[in-house]
Amino acid sequence: AILEQEDTNGDYQITVEDLGPKVLKVPTASSGGFRTFEVRGTYMLSNLLQEMALARDCGMSQVVIDEERLNENPVSRLSRMIRTTFWNGLVRCMDESGIQAICRDPKNTKPGANPIIYVPYDDQPAYEYYTGIARDLSNFNIKVVKLPKDITPRYVKSINDQFGILSLAADVSYDANGRLVYRPLPFVVPGGRFNEQYGWDSYFEALGLLVDGRCQLAKNMVDNFAYEIKHYGKILNANRSYYLTRSQPPFLTDMILKVFEALPAKNDDEKKRNHEWLQRSFDAAITEYLTVWMAEPRLDEKTGLSCYHPTGIGMPPETESTHFDHTVKPYAERLGVSVEEYKQLYQSDQIIEPELDAYFVHDRAVRESGHDTSYRLERRCANLATVDLNCLLYKYEVDIADTLDAHFGGRFAWSGGRDMDAAEWRTRAEKRRQSIDKYLWNERKGLYFDYDVTLGEQSVYESVTALWALWAGCATPAQARKLVDASCRKFEVKGGLVSGTEESRGVISLQRPNRQWDFPFGWAPHQIMAWYGLYNYGFVDVARRFAYRWLFTITQAFVDFNGVVPEKFDVVNMTHRFQVEYGNVGVDFKHVTREGFGWMNASYQVGLTYLTTHMRRALGMLTPPDMFFAKSNWKTDGTASHTPATTPGPVPVFIPEFGTPQYRQQSNALFNALRDLTIDADGTVKKPIVVVGDSESSSPGSDQRIGSPKSDSFDSQYRKKMRTRSKRRSEKRKSSHVF
Repeated sequence: AILEQEDTNGDYQITVEDLGPKVLKVPTASSGGFRTFEVRGTYMLSNLLQEMALARDCGMSQVVIDEERLNENPVSRLSRMIRTTFWNGLVRCMDESGIQAICRDPKNTKPGANPIIYVPYDDQPAYEYYTGIARDLSNFNIKVVKLPKDITPRYVKSINDQFGILSLAADVSYDANGRLVYRPLPFVVPGGRFNEQYGWDSYFEALGLLVDGRCQLAKNMVDNFAYEIKHYGKILNANRSYYLTRSQPPFLTDMILKVFEALPAKNDDEKKRNHEWLQRSFDAAITEYLTVWMAEPRLDEKTGLSCYHPTGIGMPPETESTHFDHTVKPYAERLGVSVEEYKQLYQSDQIIEPELDAYFVHDRAVRESGHDTSYRLERRCANLATVDLNCLLYKYEVDIADTLDAHFGGRFAWSGGRDMDAAEWRTRAEKRRQSIDKYLWNERKGLYFDYDVTLGEQSVYESVTALWALWAGCATPAQARKLVDASCRKFEVKGGLVSGTEESRGVISLQRPNRQWDFPFGWAPHQIMAWYGLYNYGFVDVARRFAYRWLFTITQAFVDFNGVVPEKFDVVNMTHRFQVEYGNVGVDFKHVTREGFGWMNASYQVGLTYLTTHMRRALGMLTPPDMFFAKSNWKTDGTASHTPATTPGPVPVFIPEFGTPQYRQQSNALFNALRDLTIDADGTVKKPIVVVGDSESSSPGSDQRIGSPKSDSFDSQYRKKMRTRSKRRSEKRKSSHVF
């Protein structure tokens, strides 16, 4: 009835675009259905629809909903749904109960394709386990394939038409009878068509999981990356067969440290296990650094900087079938064949075309960068020593040096065959910092720019990734001041930070359409990196300002569009509804979103830790950013208003509401300080008590691999509260409604 009345455009949602009366009379439980209560407005009506849908998911035919649930503060509601529902909806596991879900690949459009599981040649337990699953689930027609020892680009191309999932880490043991006990580790996926564990998505998802007390899931994802490095040679773009030749932006060392500091360490045994885990994880990170990013073809020997440069050949098979038609068409016409015929001839090596070969090298490099696609990188990405990649690698070098000093006595026995010390890594970091200054920093413009190692010149594209230098800590205080001033002018817009400037993007036309990582789009990773970097250098108010803008954008869409949490936003026009390549994941759902989107969920949970009590209250009232800043006497002229730390070494940790800045040497001290804060629904800031197994930070099942007991979207605390209230409804005449 509610959809029939209110959903006038037929999308199974109630939004501000619907033209219904926006009022619905419902019976109250306290009156036995005799009296009615009016549910008014888009927000309350959409919440009613969502609660009813969630109840149905839980097998309920009738549910009592408190009025407080329908007009719940939107900030509290969204944060709660991320914590109790969205993360759970994004959990996947490659065990017998979850293999069908993870094998499903929306990018595989081949009709009648049976699922394929690829396992490394030297992981016999995995091969035994999955062949057993294939036998037990015979109706599913699973095929298990053992990969060759040497996974060459030519081999990967040969299986382009045989899409499959790649095995990940597991807890492996044997029972008293010698039988294999194989328990794959659960992990989080981005959502939508991205139904596997991704590279850099996982880092940002881990930040959100840690805020919400889901340390075990974040640790599992690190373990999966260590498995990928050991068996597949790199952290993969994602664990699908067509990603075997390319990686993604490297965040592993920081991810390890953040998980390590969140691990329980109540006794000597736990501390010992944590130390052993840290050693294994950093061994994998060092292997990745040396064999992937500091080796051909990604290392540029002349500059000492690194480039995104995967080794795959031919057209990436995971794209839509017509994705490259416009690129191939001129070559097909020149040869006098159809586009489809030309693609088949090219993919089968019957046609050799060096220009196309170079095009696809750069195309794959764009995908490895995570910024697919952008005019910043198009047709040149493999030649660019990008700001983002080299800042990340600088952070690797500093993290490894600090960790060797802090936990391994300054020396580390790398499994690659030699010992190394912290001094070596500090030398690497300083050498890279000098190269970043020489090739990427532009003193006149006050920004970092990508450097074309082939042309020997800086790119002119102005990208918000310049702020990653603050996250990594490789900018001097003077550079930081110039960088922040320039970034506020160029990248700060109404809805947060935009990916690049309009001038850099250039004119848009039918022949030159928008690219999703250009102006006017904003993405969660860019926001999170900027917030942390600004705090890192003491620009506290700027970080909070950026965070408020981004969280307002998310909250406004959540309120107006039936609880939507999309992949990205147009932050200039403040909308998630636009036409751009690949669309916008997370906007097509019926009744209620059950996943949100991985790094968008994380950005909301992390972003809330940056806001003051006053800012959170204003956000809950949907106070537009510029109005809030004007009334609060914030600077809104695009300039920074906080003096950075005098030295870039220690990380300044400013704890809002609890006193003055503190300084600690640990590279991720800021995150820990922010994570130690929580804000109640009434806006009160307090120190949290994190309880393992808290129903609001739980996930399906009592599985220790996930780390917490079962909870559904109607979390146990709410249901307990409602049972208690139901006994007193007639006396208090509480407005509760039954459907």
